[in-house]
Amino acid sequence: MRQVKQQWRKLQGDSVRLDISEEIDQVLARENASGHELKVCIGTDSQVKGSTIEFATVIVFLRKGKGGFMYIQQSETRQKMQIRERMLVEVAKTIEVAYNLCDTISRHNVALELHVDINTNPGFKSNDALKEAMGYIMGMGFAFKMKPDAFASSSCANKIVQ
Repeated sequence: MRQVKQQWRKLQGDSVRLDISEEIDQVLARENASGHELKVCIGTDSQVKGSTIEFATVIVFLRKGKGGFMYIQQSETRQKMQIRERMLVEVAKTIEVAYNLCDTISRHNVALELHVDINTNPGFKSNDALKEAMGYIMGMGFAFKMKPDAFASSSCANKIVQ
């Protein structure tokens, strides 16, 4: 699958100049030094736009009782996919980012959740990928949330690909 991937950026549009793991390490050190209790949520959403599928992966930092902020990476592909495959690609993108950051996040003793934009209601087409996605994520050892609790993917990333 040929994908065009953009570098990471902040919500305000500022590009991240460092490797994302170095950036996150600095962010977590700064936030911990400021006394913030954090949780990190990672999620991906996608949108079909004509012959292109756009993906957005987000790393959301929640400060307990004090708001949050996020980093964004967008990519796109022209490969045709059925909805089940697209949902599993979203999960794979989320896991890839989480796997690359989990040592850094653990070192700072911060909770990590993966958010998956798959509906738990069997009446929705995305539900076809639910069992496989759950197995994939649990097999990697990550905590996760599905819709309607998966705000990183279904709200934050969703806003980027809309």
